[in-house]
Amino acid sequence: MLVALEIVTVVVVGVMVGVEFSVAFVINPILKALPDDSSQRGRSHGGRMLGAVMPFWYVGSLVLSAVWAVAGRHHDGAGLVVVAGALLILSVVMSLLLLVPINDRGKTWTVENRPEDWKEQMNRWDRFHYVRVAVIVAAFTLLVAALA
Repeated sequence: MLVALEIVTVVVVGVMVGVEFSVAFVINPILKALPDDSSQRGRSHGGRMLGAVMPFWYVGSLVLSAVWAVAGRHHDGAGLVVVAGALLILSVVMSLLLLVPINDRGKTWTVENRPEDWKEQMNRWDRFHYVRVAVIVAAFTLLVAALA
């Protein structure tokens, strides 16, 4: 049972990392290269779409890691899972305090109602997101290492 939990956790966290990595290094650079209207509309749509799913994914990843840490507390790699869980907690806190407020504003913007500093706000979101991606990549790496 523990092996199944470990595999599910690594797959769920790994796919989340892949999505967030692609947002940072593929999707957003593509959107930035589009004309302002298209760029802003794409980011608003992405904020609505991913904003609806990512809270469950982040919290689910954290819960799976916590269950693994408790269930596997007497196994090799348990410390790595605990540190990975702490990093996932950090990613949730970062999301709530830094990224979600910007995303909540951005997903309601249209070409007609966006603020003058919308690009600066999106650039701020991007910088916070790069840090969050580094945090979840580190968590994922620790979870994979805990399997070895």
